[in-house]
Parts: sequence; structure tokens; C-alpha cells
Amino acid sequence: MTNSSYRSNNNDSSDERAPAPYELVRFPDKPPSACTPPGHDKYLSNCLHGTLFLKLQVQTALHVSTGVAVMGSDVDKNGIPLIKTMEQGVDKTLLIPGSSLKGCLRAIYEAITNSRLGVKPKTNKPSDRLPARKRNEICPAGVVFGASGDNWGWQGLINIRDAHCNTNGFGVGYMPALWSPKPQGSKYYHEGNVTGRKFYYHMVRALDKGERHGIRVQQASRNYTFSTQLHFKNLQSKELGALLIALGQDSNYPFALKLGAGKPIGMGTMIAKITEVQAVQNQNDLCKHYKSFSNPDEEKLQGELLQQFIIRHIQTAHNEKLIEKPQLEQLSQILSYPTTRQPSENY
Repeated sequence: MTNSSYRSNNNDSSDERAPAPYELVRFPDKPPSACTPPGHDKYLSNCLHGTLFLKLQVQTALHVSTGVAVMGSDVDKNGIPLIKTMEQGVDKTLLIPGSSLKGCLRAIYEAITNSRLGVKPKTNKPSDRLPARKRNEICPAGVVFGASGDNWGWQGLINIRDAHCNTNGFGVGYMPALWSPKPQGSKYYHEGNVTGRKFYYHMVRALDKGERHGIRVQQASRNYTFSTQLHFKNLQSKELGALLIALGQDSNYPFALKLGAGKPIGMGTMIAKITEVQAVQNQNDLCKHYKSFSNPDEEKLQGELLQQFIIRHIQTAHNEKLIEKPQLEQLSQILSYPTTRQPSENY
């Protein structure tokens, strides 16, 4: 564990510090890779195109904030004065914005490949890990998730739909006020340069200290499930494999995702499961794909065929050296789940 720590959020004057609820995945000891995006003008016959059907199961209370507080009566909770909300669909079930899921997966993909940061850190010193400024600096994560610079942009090769909750209603919890990140003096920076990517540990439960010490929030409770689809186009086999690894599907390096607010206190742990995949590659398959909309289930891989598909592309990502093994090993230890780690009561 890093020596970084966070100060307890209480009213006493002690300087007691608890171990940091996060760890840094160090950058590879080499410059980030530069890649050439394949383009969007056509389906390439040597690439993969299709859809991953995902089921996300909540393990610890999840709150992806809209930044809006409303009267409880506005969300069918008449006994509640004010509550911070999550997104809701037209049927009033909770949803997770596709952009939130994409950001979560991008951070992992960046960490396990030799990629740049997707967001510029708060440092004025130059670093070869800063986001691409020129087209020829697009990294592996930038190709898949998108990149932009001065007067140019690249859209990326994947699109993630909003994830809709399969459970009606929602839970109510109390999130304690959290300190803003204070990387100064920690291992997050060295001589002004970022040293790695921060990931929060999973915990056995989310800390909830009640109304007196917390902010009332709308949340998805444990065992709620969400369903979504991840669409991809012109992905190489190794890129799809790295994406599957980022979803926690590598049996040698399994882990859960961490999403939303309250990560330092154990919130936001989710397990991703791929229930089906619909993928095509050559031109003949594409023609069959577009002719089969009347019965699309015929193309979907499930069960043993699905597992073979996942294993094959993950192995390609490893064999073709897209994956940085030391970083993947470190990340899988940080995001390992189940866990015995308890949230700190010092908040």
C-alpha cells in the first residue's frame, strides 16, 4: 500500500490519518505507444464489429450523481425532504449513463495498456503521459475510446448505451461529506509529474453513518442489476481482448468495477457479466448480419461458444503484447473482489 493517506472528516483537532483507500498503478517504463486509428468510413474486413450484452450486478451501494437535489415527493418518497438523485428513465427506474461506464472502462484500459491519460492532470510540468495534442500521438486507449487535440478529434470505436436497472424503485442511503483529493505531498506526483493512475480498493460494504453525519442520496442497493449494450466497430482482436480484460473477464486476472460517487467509503462496486455477444468480421458475415434483422438471436453467442470467444480474444491481447502485464497484475490486486477490506469509520 502506498504511504498516502487521507484525513478523517470529524470535528476533533487530532492529526490522525487512516491508510489511503486507493493505490496507484504505475506507468510503464517506456514512452506511450502511438497508434493509427482505422477510420469510420467503412467496415474493415480484418476487424471485428458487433455488440456485447452486459449485465452489471451491484455489490455495494451505488450512487452516480446528477448533481441535483429534489424533494422526496418528486421521486415517490413522501417522507423525505431533500435527496440527491441519480438518473431515471421514462419508467422511473434508475439508470447509469453510458458515459460513466465508458469513463470507468477507459481508466482501466489506459492502465493496462501503454497509453496516455485521457484527462489532463493538475500539473503544469510536461509529461509524456498527457493527453495527445497531435494526431500522431493517439495511444491504444485513444484509438478505442476517442481522443481530441487542437482543431482535431477522433470519435473512438465503441459506444455504450445507458444501463437501465432491472429492479423497480431505489434505496436511500447517507453519504458522508468527503474531502477533495489532495495529491500534494503524496506519491501521486513526483517533481510535478504524475506517477500513475489512481484506483480505489473495493470494500465489503459501503460506509453509512446515518442522517446526522451524511447526505441523503438515492442509490441502487446491493444485488440490484443493470443491463446495457456495448457496440464496437473496426476493433482488432487484441483491442477487443483488452476491452474484455477491462471488463474483468480474464480468468487469470479477475476484478470488479468501481463506479460513481463515494469510492473512498466503499460505494460503487459492480461485477460485470457478458451474457451474449453478437460479432461479425468478414464481408459475407456483414451481409448476413444486415439481412437477419428479422431474427437477430441466431447470430448471438452464448454459453460455451461465448466463453471460447472471450478466451480467444483475451489471449490475443496478451500474445500480441498490447497488455502491460505488471500493470495488469497490480490493477487486479487493487480491484480484487470479493474482499475482506472494511471502510474506515473515521469519515
